[in-house]
Amino acid sequence: MAALTTRQELIDYSLRRLGFPVIEINVDEGQIEDRIDDALQLWQEYHFDGVERVYIKRKLTGTELNITSATAETFTKGEKIQGGTSGATAIIQSREGSQFIIDNIKGTWQTSETVTGLESSSVATTNSNAATFLVKGDLENGFIPIGDDILGVTRMFKFGAVVGSKSDGLFDVDYQFALNDMYNLLSADVTYYSMVKTHMNLLESLFVTERQVRFNRKTNRLYIDTDMDKTFDVGSYIVAEGWAVVDGETYGEVYNDMWLKRYSTALIKRQWGENMKKFGGIQMPGGVVLNGDQIYLEAVNEIATIEEEMQIRYELPPTFMVG
Repeated sequence: MAALTTRQELIDYSLRRLGFPVIEINVDEGQIEDRIDDALQLWQEYHFDGVERVYIKRKLTGTELNITSATAETFTKGEKIQGGTSGATAIIQSREGSQFIIDNIKGTWQTSETVTGLESSSVATTNSNAATFLVKGDLENGFIPIGDDILGVTRMFKFGAVVGSKSDGLFDVDYQFALNDMYNLLSADVTYYSMVKTHMNLLESLFVTERQVRFNRKTNRLYIDTDMDKTFDVGSYIVAEGWAVVDGETYGEVYNDMWLKRYSTALIKRQWGENMKKFGGIQMPGGVVLNGDQIYLEAVNEIATIEEEMQIRYELPPTFMVG
């Protein structure tokens, strides 16, 4: 038999294992689809082949402030703007057309109010649509939106060294150390280099701690336990490590997983038994007696065995996905 590569092939395989087309399987198509969904969900959440390590990159966004005319570029980048009615203030990070990207927001902006640039003296009016005139960005929201395919986030990468969070290029400690001691490294052993690197790693572990993150799959939000608007700038990048589900629509080999095929068949069999239980003991023409209870009990026992096998043989340790 060829390897299964689609959802429909998995359904057909499960029905054939139950006896179709030799015998009729009394399960509705919608019920079959539901049981396949149940099987895929458990496989993706617990089977080690159902997830993969991913790295989530995001460019942090600022809040959008929309105005009625395409005059945003008459304002100066980096200047403070103020609302004429609310008195709210903000700093322009970028501007184009009829839109500002702002941060360092103080106060609450209002619709249809005058916006004045405190340096350029330019004037504009905010949009009258309450739903779209102000669209909060990542820094204002205080969280990062995460896709539905992410099961867990384990950590957020830190950048920089002990000399400062933005240390890079020529001023990076590692670069300067290697530059100044390259001759020694090439002409002698690396004992000194190894000792200094170990000491630097110790300093980093003491003074540059891992950023604490919180993530719940049901909200699809990644919270970073810091003052977002004070720690990050608009346009900064963050990189986090997480686990994402392996989608069968993208990777067809999912449907050929041995455990998934057995579990899908058992779930459909249980549904078959549930459908037939109310006809238990009824004698059909030819003397055939329906026994939905036996089909149901057999399926329940099979499901318990298969799920126990998942826990023993295929499930990832829980600590791998805590974050």
